[in-house]
Amino acid sequence: MKKIYFLLLAFCFFNGLSAQIVNIPDARFKKMLLKTPGIINNTGYFLDLQGKELKIDANNDGEIQENEALQVSYLSVHSDGVNGLIYSSEGISKFSNLETLICDGNRIPSLNLTTMTKLKTLICNNNQLTSLNLNGLVDLVSLNCSFNQLSALDLNGSTNLTDVNCETNYQLSFLNISDLANLKSLICSDTKLTSLDINSLVNLSSVICEDSQLTSLDLTNLINLETLNCNYNKISIINFGVLPKLKKLYCLSNALISFDLSALVNLEEFNCNYNKITSLNITDMAKLRGLSCAGNQLTSLKLNNLPNLVSLQCESNQLTALDLIGCPILEVLVCYNNQLTSLDISELTKLTSLDLENNVNLISLSLKNGSPINQLYNNLSNCPNLKYICVDEFKLKKVQDLINQLGYTNCQVNSYCTFVPGGDFYTVKGFTNFDENANGCDATDIVFPSLKFTITDGITSGWLISNNLGNYSISALSGTHTIVPVFEKPNYFNITPSRVNITFPTQASPIVQYFCVTANGNHTDLEVTLLPLNPAIPGFDAKYKIVYKNKGNAIKSGSVNLKFDDAILDYVVSSPNFYSQAVDNIAWNFSGLKPFESREIVFALNINRPTETPAVNNGDVLKFTTTITSEDTDETPKDNTFTLNQTVVGSFDPNDKTCLEGITITPALIGEYVHYMIRFENKGTYSAQNIVVKDLIDLSKFDILTLIPTSSSHSYTTKISDANKVEFIFENINLPFDDANNDGYIAFKIKTKPTLVVGDSFTNEASIFFDYNFPIITNKATSTFKTLGTKDFEFSNYFIVYPNPANEILNIVTTNEIEVKSIAVYNISGQLVLAFPNVKVISKIDVSNLKTGNYFIKINSDKGSSSMKFIKK
Repeated sequence: MKKIYFLLLAFCFFNGLSAQIVNIPDARFKKMLLKTPGIINNTGYFLDLQGKELKIDANNDGEIQENEALQVSYLSVHSDGVNGLIYSSEGISKFSNLETLICDGNRIPSLNLTTMTKLKTLICNNNQLTSLNLNGLVDLVSLNCSFNQLSALDLNGSTNLTDVNCETNYQLSFLNISDLANLKSLICSDTKLTSLDINSLVNLSSVICEDSQLTSLDLTNLINLETLNCNYNKISIINFGVLPKLKKLYCLSNALISFDLSALVNLEEFNCNYNKITSLNITDMAKLRGLSCAGNQLTSLKLNNLPNLVSLQCESNQLTALDLIGCPILEVLVCYNNQLTSLDISELTKLTSLDLENNVNLISLSLKNGSPINQLYNNLSNCPNLKYICVDEFKLKKVQDLINQLGYTNCQVNSYCTFVPGGDFYTVKGFTNFDENANGCDATDIVFPSLKFTITDGITSGWLISNNLGNYSISALSGTHTIVPVFEKPNYFNITPSRVNITFPTQASPIVQYFCVTANGNHTDLEVTLLPLNPAIPGFDAKYKIVYKNKGNAIKSGSVNLKFDDAILDYVVSSPNFYSQAVDNIAWNFSGLKPFESREIVFALNINRPTETPAVNNGDVLKFTTTITSEDTDETPKDNTFTLNQTVVGSFDPNDKTCLEGITITPALIGEYVHYMIRFENKGTYSAQNIVVKDLIDLSKFDILTLIPTSSSHSYTTKISDANKVEFIFENINLPFDDANNDGYIAFKIKTKPTLVVGDSFTNEASIFFDYNFPIITNKATSTFKTLGTKDFEFSNYFIVYPNPANEILNIVTTNEIEVKSIAVYNISGQLVLAFPNVKVISKIDVSNLKTGNYFIKINSDKGSSSMKFIKK
């Protein structure tokens, strides 16, 4: 009997032992569970209840008993894709003390974890799960079941969940998470979900639900939401309410029509690309850094008060304008495929990338922002109507090369949309006075106009000439700059300060710097010039202006005289009226001419018609000589006399350049001043706001340091840069377009190089910019240094002149076929003394009234000009 009881007990004991072994039919799963600790291969890792690494098969019997399974709190059976995959999780339910289960990357079709009531973390992504039972897992905190084949997922009851990732379950059409009050992060992208009930989950901070079939979202209660990504759905409405913590919002490729983000005050990133949005309110979103609204139906976009916006992508809309003044630190602007007509980025000093292609209505573009735009180039294609681009000087060549490459032959590139540098710059400004009474400069002292200043930072130098009121304004970049005032006659004056060193931004901008000029001794120096205000046309009145100036440092009085050929020119009127008039001569008196003061005399003369005697014809040269004298000896008498040689024309270009000394200049002016006048006329249909006359000086022929403006029709400033570029800037001239008021001019003098020789020619032309239009290029004003004996043909081969010397009559005999156009007689000083314009046949000249001396007779013909010397007895 005892033997029977013993056998029965033994049977029960061994049968109990057999019942404690966990059934794990998947050999790969079992092999991983039997893994020895310390072998690191990323496929199996286990911790005991105290968090220490564990060998599950504690008794080394090659099996896993239930009591051994209960010792595991952390189980990772991740597959590396090399050592085999788990196809069944049977047996996992016996590990009921698990807090963490990681079984990703296998081929597990289902998981029933209802016995794991202590489970906190479950990572089962990248399997073939079609079912996942987590009922009763109230301690579960984090779930990743992404990349499976789930069609439904009910997580209600797991109320401690904070993170759920169920993305890329392509068949998932049911998701129940409505009572997960602690949920903070939800990822449910790439599913068949058509709705998402999350509005009660007030602790949500991140929702990513892109690539699904959602049609609407209600987020009004999600006060802790920071990130929402609902890209690639079918959403037509999103209810935001007030979401004070929302920073990132991505909703591209949906069916949204409008957006009002005004309550999302902390939004930093917003992407609503490729919807059907027709209006977008993003005004005053002070923290917004990135905005993408491409591929919508926007016709306007208000960008007010976006101080932190660095990237704007608004391509493929219907925008006709963009006001970017509210985006001061914008770095990237992508706005291709729109209907922009103009774009101004001059205030965007941080912008480095710009894409504007396919804006077929774009007409004008301002890129003058002081910074390089690295990604601009080749991103202006298909803008066929582009007419004007304003850029910084240092971008001119690169942008012009791009425009040439794109074939935009009607597009003008320059820097004249503004007259200060682009981007951040600093200003030095002020004016100059002459301390006439030697008691210190004050507001009662007269101004010193047109003072030249040199500006250098030690590497680059330029020049600026103050305006006629003595005001100057110099724009400079950061660094140390030296400003030095320069006089035409430095021995006449002293100036305080004689130089100024300024460092930006150490010193605050703008800096106001005044200069005070005092006399250095007593110097008499007067100057006179004569300007033709309109062309000389036979039979019409021609207007002229005499400009006389006191370049010395003492008040002067005196007279101005004008000599002209009274036989072909008739006095009409003058203002002021003349003091005296005689044959060939008119005189005006002046008094009280202060230092630096300029005065003007405007007069009109009527030119003989071709039918009058003597006749005046096209091509004839009218010669005028004006002189200025005072009671004192002048220190530079050369500029007390000015000779104007004006060619008569039948038609003319109102925008022209003229050397006032004429096309042939006496060698006596080599190394001396020659005078130019550039005229411009607004031929448009609207007033010209700004006009710039740009002149590139030939440094081999002229000394640019001697350039001095002498007169102008309107107020202007002069800038000299790039060694030879002179710009006369008529800012805000607002030149009318009616014939009575649409004219203007600038006149200046400049010395020729003393190294020039007889026979040298110098040619100069100017470019005249009216606002943003293509420049008008003037004629080439060419002058040649010639003695009066210089010939275009051999005089003796065509003419015999006798007697020589002559007393009363000088006979001229033509010996070969030649067509004479005009004959002139000059004295040895080059002054015209006799003129016979429009003569085809002439046989004798009366020289009886000429003084005894040497003369030249010059004949202009169809073969050119030639001259011969003769003597008057």
